[in-house]
Amino acid sequence: MSISDLYSSGFSERNRDHFAAIVRVALSDGAINPEEKAFLDRLAKNLDISEELYEEILENPSAFPINPPTLYNTRLERLYDIARMIHADHITDEDEFKIMIRLGVGLGFNPANVEFIMKKALYLVDIGVDLDTFIEEIKHMNR
Repeated sequence: MSISDLYSSGFSERNRDHFAAIVRVALSDGAINPEEKAFLDRLAKNLDISEELYEEILENPSAFPINPPTLYNTRLERLYDIARMIHADHITDEDEFKIMIRLGVGLGFNPANVEFIMKKALYLVDIGVDLDTFIEEIKHMNR
């Protein structure tokens, strides 16, 4: 299954914003290390980010407005998108999982339990749950 099969056409606008947010996280320590670069390269390909847009985002990710979701359901929807991207790319590398954890913190999840949430998100996507089930299961964890 290709990444384009996973998402509706409306997802393309969110692709850019997700990618810009991920680049910001990767640059949060001042540089993109080789593992992060490899992750970004694969992610850009999976999200159909053109080379021109990729370079533009890398050069100035702040030029792309990123509004962290304030609604919990919206955060969960973005987490679902990220987990599906990660799952589709078969990411198992520890460094890439650390990036996912940083993305979770960037989405507004509590740093104290974000690793558990990310693992649960990947598990749910791995077993093929739909968005509604995903949201309900993640919410259930936090009760």
